[in-house]
Amino acid sequence: MNAVAKFPMRGVIATCGGGSGPYDFLSRFFAPRFGVNEDPVTRSAHCALDPYWQSKLNKRDLLGYQASQRGGVVRVVVEGNRVKLLGQSIIMSKLELFH
Repeated sequence: MNAVAKFPMRGVIATCGGGSGPYDFLSRFFAPRFGVNEDPVTRSAHCALDPYWQSKLNKRDLLGYQASQRGGVVRVVVEGNRVKLLGQSIIMSKLELFH
């Protein structure tokens, strides 16, 4: 993680094809420079991964798995210039602003 923390970017995505398993691709996301050694399920990473894997696999709808310790499944669909993410999520924090 010390070496990755020196990279001049927000984080590093590692990815590979899903092989013969149920997933089209697998991924992991590391951002130790910002205090996140590994993000359990990074939705923004899937926005970048989907167009990449869509062009490689020639498929419109893909199923990705982020293989962190907690792990998570994200269904991704490209529609025009937008990437739609579908899956389960949990609320980690809530903020209310008053004026």
